[in-house]
Amino acid sequence: MNCDEARPLVDASVDRELSAADEWRVREHLAGCVPCRRAVAQVEAISRIAHEAPYHRAPAGLAARIVTALPPALAPDAAEIPPARTPERIAPVRGGGWLRALRGWRDRLRAGPAVTGPSGVGATGLAWAGSAVLLLCALGVALTLHLRTPAADSAFVDELVASHIRAQISGRDLDVISTDRHTVKPWFNGRIDYAPPVEDFTAQGFALVGGRLDYVGRERVAVLVYRFRKHVIDLYVFPPDAAGQAQPGTTPRASDGYALLRWQAAGMTWWAVTDAGPDALVALRAALDARLADGSPGVEARP
Repeated sequence: MNCDEARPLVDASVDRELSAADEWRVREHLAGCVPCRRAVAQVEAISRIAHEAPYHRAPAGLAARIVTALPPALAPDAAEIPPARTPERIAPVRGGGWLRALRGWRDRLRAGPAVTGPSGVGATGLAWAGSAVLLLCALGVALTLHLRTPAADSAFVDELVASHIRAQISGRDLDVISTDRHTVKPWFNGRIDYAPPVEDFTAQGFALVGGRLDYVGRERVAVLVYRFRKHVIDLYVFPPDAAGQAQPGTTPRASDGYALLRWQAAGMTWWAVTDAGPDALVALRAALDARLADGSPGVEARP
């Protein structure tokens, strides 16, 4: 690899987006190239600056506007409202100001007003209102926790699609080229800590053409490459608990025009990615499941 080939891969290397083979080639070039090492140092410095940039904080008057919107019976006294903080004051609030305010609101909800207000709302009504507020807060927290998993899964799917596209446009989608599973399977020995089952499904329309190592989800992963008509299907074989958080399904999903399907078999997690139709992935899964059910050797973990 020369400088012209290495420079376009520097950003992807710093972001850990290269396949294992490309990463090794870049590192080998950097070991003997001072100008390219300077380029890497510049990209790493920019990355650090971006990560150290301050977050946007809530406007200073947000707390006061929230308090103003509360019903008069629930609004805290002016002394209980913490002062607005400037952006420079980023240390945690000390002294329990917010805690005292929350306790005061809690006590008001428990006791209720001494006198019924003009609207006729008494202690019972306020108690119900307070319970509703607490319930909404709990639902908000639950919804936030629930939405984290789809967001994380979406990021993983994007990474898989990017890996598939990167392999195709780089022209290095195969580290071992062979239609013989007895050649492809041993090639992974010593390169990953598990042995994926490798099968050829030419009779079903899915011809094995080889395999490669890739780097997805911060894990080195085995990728089996199949040809379906004029399309490529990348079949990623992950060890357990290392392939995103989505539940296995029988229906392929779509992302940026690519079809993806996730399932579990032989104690491993499988992700298939292709630009062919989703029916191709369903058929490939059926062929693999049938072959494994017939007694084909499963995945063997290595010590």
